Amino acid sequence: MNDQRFAAITEARRVWAIGAIHGEAARLERMHELIAERFEPGDCIVYLGNMLGRGPDVATTVDILLEFRSAVMAVDPREAASVFFLRGSQEEMWQKLLQLQFATNPKSVMAWMLQHGVDATLRAYGCTAEEAQHQASVGTVGLTRWTQGLRERIRGRPGHLDLMTALRRAAFDEEAGLLFVSAGLDPTRPLEAQKDSFWWGSAAFDRIDEPYAGFHRVVRGFSPENPGLHVTDVTVTLDGGCGRGGSLLSACLLPSGEIVETLEA
Repeated sequence: MNDQRFAAITEARRVWAIGAIHGEAARLERMHELIAERFEPGDCIVYLGNMLGRGPDVATTVDILLEFRSAVMAVDPREAASVFFLRGSQEEMWQKLLQLQFATNPKSVMAWMLQHGVDATLRAYGCTAEEAQHQASVGTVGLTRWTQGLRERIRGRPGHLDLMTALRRAAFDEEAGLLFVSAGLDPTRPLEAQKDSFWWGSAAFDRIDEPYAGFHRVVRGFSPENPGLHVTDVTVTLDGGCGRGGSLLSACLLPSGEIVETLEA
């Protein structure tokens, strides 16, 4: 499939899948230390979305992500690692917030986003929930000026805007039959027609009980239930509740779909 919305994994010896981080910079740094001790040439890393939001240090989390990507890709140019970042519900909300002036009812949209953890990302870029609620009520011109200001603050953190604009909806190894998503998947729809199911389709994901579109293993990094490591014949969930009082999880998968190691930070 040649579609820029998706990341194609090719010839990976192993894939490290990292669950929802939610701004927990310290846990992410520890996870990177654990992976670095085990990382091998030809390994691939997929961050399964929800890197932003909820937790205490979103901006530092993004800095750590960028630094680790640079480090693993520089280890051996002949065995350059692939590093992919998926869009989760937090990243989707953040993109919608940066275009809030186009919403039909900005005030209600903002209130809903704040209820679902976007305030942590606002704080990371120098804004409070109270200011955001006020700006959502000032009208299109004022709101446009405010969102432009937020973009400038993001640009003030090197690499942050580049990462946010390079997020993929899903990643897959078509030859191996592995598919990586953030939170959900509607098994009745083809991959290119999933739309918001990738970040809001958790209930549909739970109904997957057979290979989907040629993928025998589907891996996600977020579930509202925070089940920890949950494995079925077809699916894997990696969500220890990071950013919500729990831990950060990752798993190392072979092309066969076998999980050879899981890590917790």
